[in-house]
Amino acid sequence: MGKIESTIKNLLIDKFNPSLLSITNESYMHNVPEGSESHFKIVLVSDSFKDIPKIKQHQKIYKVLGKLMNSIHALSIYSFDEMEYENNPVIIDSPNCANKK
Repeated sequence: MGKIESTIKNLLIDKFNPSLLSITNESYMHNVPEGSESHFKIVLVSDSFKDIPKIKQHQKIYKVLGKLMNSIHALSIYSFDEMEYENNPVIIDSPNCANKK
């Protein structure tokens, strides 16, 4: 786990106390140098999202990540409250980058 991924993990755990947190560095799928930390997928399940619209959930996540977002090129977010995830845990696979060589 790289420095940026580790920082994302710590920030999200501290703020949202998730029952499930998955952070995937998808940089390898893109045209970036080996070992890059620029493209991430986050799956975050927390009851702190209960009755909060998706856009507000994502805004909360971006706010927590703050200046760290300056180091991230792309962030895919799947956020759920407990019941929502239990009823419909839909996570879409990320597409391959069109520019990957």
